[in-house]
Amino acid sequence: MFKVFVSKKMAKRLAIGLASAGTVTSLGVALALNMDLLASDAGAHLPNYPWFHEGMFNTFDHASVRRGYEVYKQVCSACHSMKYTYYRHLVGVSHTEEEAKTEAADIMVTDGPNEEGNMFQRPGKLSDHFPSPYPNDEAAKAANNGALPPDLSLIAFARKNGTNYLYSLLTGYHEPPAGVEPKEGLHYNPYFAGGWIAMAKALYDDVIEYSDGTAASASQLAKDVSEFLRWSAEKSHDEKKKLLLKVCLVFPPILGLFYIYKRRVFTVLKSRKIVYNPTKGPGKSGH
Repeated sequence: MFKVFVSKKMAKRLAIGLASAGTVTSLGVALALNMDLLASDAGAHLPNYPWFHEGMFNTFDHASVRRGYEVYKQVCSACHSMKYTYYRHLVGVSHTEEEAKTEAADIMVTDGPNEEGNMFQRPGKLSDHFPSPYPNDEAAKAANNGALPPDLSLIAFARKNGTNYLYSLLTGYHEPPAGVEPKEGLHYNPYFAGGWIAMAKALYDDVIEYSDGTAASASQLAKDVSEFLRWSAEKSHDEKKKLLLKVCLVFPPILGLFYIYKRRVFTVLKSRKIVYNPTKGPGKSGH
């Protein structure tokens, strides 16, 4: 008979290895069993659309941003605020300064107090943000069956794969699949987490008329407002791309000049040969 001797250290390592393997196996089985649930909670898989601004040196489609502003103003602003986007941000992007001032002047803003200590109404200015449709969150909930419409200023960054998510969500409304019971006050949209959303479908063909004459199909409306909301989430996007382009144009020549300078300065040092002669030393003549 053979006897196997196992040290305490080896037994401890073996126990730790078996425990780790059991833990990993359990987690793997649990994840596999709940994969369908996780997929349904996250919503349907988002397709990737060819957005022009995703190119390395591409800017936003400014004509689309302007149309998207029209969609937001005439459709989305009835429920959603954009308190981090100001009329001055439109200048040089989708509107001229005069056009932006005209857009701002169309709203009335509560300001004050005046010299008498009273609040008053005045036309909007470039320094004002887009107006909120409700005075506070409680009023917004009361008007939407308890659901609070999110602020859209940064919504493209608040959702994973934001631009594709917004477009898919806006165009993804349809009847629930067979066997799924409708829910009162909710609308079926597979791209929303859980499949049911309080917001009704808002974009239909020709629901608005574009100022530039573009055909206002539902998909075009969704594309333009998604582009506008993506711009609103990162207003410095175009400036960053311009800076990147400048760096790419300026850096290679500078790198070349440094290389030439390095070759001229250090060539002598790198090619110099230093020989140590042990017969010469302090106090020796060297003859």
